[in-house]
Amino acid sequence: MNLTPEQQELGRRNFLRALAGTPALAALGASVAVKGPIRGGPVRLGYVGLGGQGRVLLDRTDPKHGRVVALCDVNPDQLAKADQVLEKRGLPPAPHYAEWKEMLEKEDLEAVVLAPPLWLHADIAVGCLEAGRHVLCEKMMAWDLEGCRRMRDAARRSGRLLEIGYQRFYNPIYQAAYEGIVRTGELGEIYTARLAWHRNGNWRRAGEPPSPDYDPSAWGYPSFEHLLNWRLYWRYSKGLLAELGSHQIAIANWVFGGPPETVLGSGGVYRFKDGREVDDHVYATFEYSGGRTAVFSTIESNAFDHYYEAIFGTKGTLILRRESEAFLFDEGGGARTTAVEVTPAGSGPMADASESRAADALGQPVTGGQRSQLAVSAYEREVSGFCAAVRTGQPLRCGPDRALRSAASCLAAHEAVQSKRRVAVEV
Repeated sequence: MNLTPEQQELGRRNFLRALAGTPALAALGASVAVKGPIRGGPVRLGYVGLGGQGRVLLDRTDPKHGRVVALCDVNPDQLAKADQVLEKRGLPPAPHYAEWKEMLEKEDLEAVVLAPPLWLHADIAVGCLEAGRHVLCEKMMAWDLEGCRRMRDAARRSGRLLEIGYQRFYNPIYQAAYEGIVRTGELGEIYTARLAWHRNGNWRRAGEPPSPDYDPSAWGYPSFEHLLNWRLYWRYSKGLLAELGSHQIAIANWVFGGPPETVLGSGGVYRFKDGREVDDHVYATFEYSGGRTAVFSTIESNAFDHYYEAIFGTKGTLILRRESEAFLFDEGGGARTTAVEVTPAGSGPMADASESRAADALGQPVTGGQRSQLAVSAYEREVSGFCAAVRTGQPLRCGPDRALRSAASCLAAHEAVQSKRRVAVEV
């Protein structure tokens, strides 16, 4: 979504003006900064999966809320990179493990932060919950619907918390947009949403094994290539719908008040015919009750649109762009109010940080007078919010039920793409 400077300025003014005098405006102010230390002290955390996304969560762990007790990954190189994150933050080193079960046995952990490949989410999360640990697990919830249900049911049986890493629910811009714009009816009747995540580049990663004799087969990977590029193989991954689309579908479900009923899709490996199984272009139409529709596209051949969620109502249009900007436009053409740009244009990238936010995964400084609050990234809010829920019972912003609905929607879309037919969404 590309807007002229004049449109951006108008949209920003409209957004803030619509929030003026409402509680939602506080979400954009310094008064709602995550505070610490929390009662009972930092939560003792273990981390499983220290690839790009795992290191983002590690880096955004506020020591007032969470104490890093142990690190676990089957790849020693990832553990070494995690050590560098701790050193950069001025935090003490933590013991290393290759096996998460051994880490649970030997370390005094209260909670575990999980960011392993998708196909392992359910088994590890269920194991940790049954061992009495709270779990913060990266998105998508699980590789299949059965795994999602296993995770949800294990959390209920164990009485432990299960949060899924949809950081948009912890992002103050999304909170303010929903509470102050969507929920109040500012947009009127909403029938259409457009979701886009466009990139121009190969999803394949390059790298060497940590040692000449390294053998990942003990962990289910026939070669180091499968471990390094697990996202490109259906055995471990659900592709772009899981890694990118599930974020945006979670927001569409939030706006529409529930999951879609059916979904159509298409896609394929159109550009990078390099042996991958996972599609590099995906298109899906999610059909909600009442004639409402969300159209999603993700491509790897052009980055002009970058990524955004656009919500179209009978009274106005809300655009949430790059997780850092919001714009509001009146259908009547009148100027309504303003939005805040949290990430300045042209901010420097953090290479290989996150499948979802490779360019700015660790958050960037805030423009203007909002610096005191908005410089706190949604990732930091996510980890701190999870720790606060463990310590004080503060409600989770996502939770397993909402995450399951997003996963079910994306899994149905995956089936629709593969079968080229309309598929019912099963929750």
